[in-house]
Amino acid sequence: MIFLKNVWNGLYLHRWFFYLGAGVIFLFITAFFLPALFLPVRFLLFGWITLTLLDIILLFRENGLYAKRKLPEKMSNGDQNQIDIIVENRYNFKIDTELIDEIPIEFQFREFYYYQKIRAGQTSIFNYSLRPVFRGVVSFGKVYVYVSSPLRMVKRRYAFDEKADISVFPSFVQMKKYELMAFSHKLFQHGLKKVRKLGHTMEFEKIKEYVAGDDFRTVNWKATAKSSKLMVNQYQDEKSQSVYCILDKGRVMKMPFDGLSLLDYAINACLVVTNVVLRKQDYVGFFSFSRKVENRVVPDRRSTQMQRIMEALYNVKTDFYESDYGRLYGEIKKNIPHRSLLLLFTNFETLDGLNRQLPYLKAIAKNHLLIVVFFHNTELDILIKSETDDTQQIFDKIIAEKFVFEKKLIVSELRKYGIQSILSKPEDLTINTINKYLEIKSRGMI
Repeated sequence: MIFLKNVWNGLYLHRWFFYLGAGVIFLFITAFFLPALFLPVRFLLFGWITLTLLDIILLFRENGLYAKRKLPEKMSNGDQNQIDIIVENRYNFKIDTELIDEIPIEFQFREFYYYQKIRAGQTSIFNYSLRPVFRGVVSFGKVYVYVSSPLRMVKRRYAFDEKADISVFPSFVQMKKYELMAFSHKLFQHGLKKVRKLGHTMEFEKIKEYVAGDDFRTVNWKATAKSSKLMVNQYQDEKSQSVYCILDKGRVMKMPFDGLSLLDYAINACLVVTNVVLRKQDYVGFFSFSRKVENRVVPDRRSTQMQRIMEALYNVKTDFYESDYGRLYGEIKKNIPHRSLLLLFTNFETLDGLNRQLPYLKAIAKNHLLIVVFFHNTELDILIKSETDDTQQIFDKIIAEKFVFEKKLIVSELRKYGIQSILSKPEDLTINTINKYLEIKSRGMI
């Protein structure tokens, strides 16, 4: 009974079954007109049925296949995440496998299909990558494997109940990548600007022997005279300074680039910068705002701060309203009493949009070091560089150039009032923000 139930639930006819069956039926019909073919056709029909039954027995007499999906603990937003499916052949003959995985509907990946031959007793690993462009929980369904024997008459379907939920977090892959780059001072090797160190802070650390490359202006002549060796003073960046990542989650941050919204680019950058700030032993805090201030994390530098900020970033959702900068100013005035570095991730498309919020930004910049981080629209660059064939395209190109120029005017307007800014392409946002933070640390501006 169990055997028949397995056959009923998992039997699929292979295309070779239909090819051979069609040939046999054609010969069977022909035999009515040519009686001499009747006996050979009977043998062919008997052989066709025998091969089919034998194939069913080979595939269904035992559970000869095992498969398991191997998922990461969490997925990284905007990055390629590898998924492995382990398939073990427990039959005593070579099999053909066709693998179908029920990928979460959020990925809209509808053509997943793998085919591979697996020898007897062999284990094979199928792997593929998924790039989420959202945050939240996704659900994987079952893993289906269709197995054919060397006879290739029927197929057996195996369904492995590998249903699993997995959370998509802000890009922790970028966090690890840029952490190594930031502390090895190799940011400039990736086609990015090198951090200019215009000086150093005067927080003394130790006296050490001079090596090639040390600043000769830091030579300690008293220590040199005592030790008969050239000695220099070594300084370190000041610590325990407060840094806040402030995230605008209004409707201006919903614009998509390469699948990710500006909000998700900013969230990924916040996570990476938070990690670098904590490694520099500064205090880091976070909050988001739109019509009201939410997702608040008070500044700290304990080991648990990274996890707290990651969970806060995971829960940030846009509300599609226009952001209230007056409320933002009130929040900063009330809860941040001492001078801090404020990294404000937002977006301004026009100079008029900036002028509406400029009074609040100027008021914030009086007591804090404010850096406004906003986005360069790379789609406009494509439009500007494209060839023009008619009057409408010329008008579109001129308007695109106007918007690009307005972005530069926004930078100049902010600089006029002592407000620093970062105008960045979405894909370069993380590295440009890290560069700015390291530059400010090296200048001792906080």
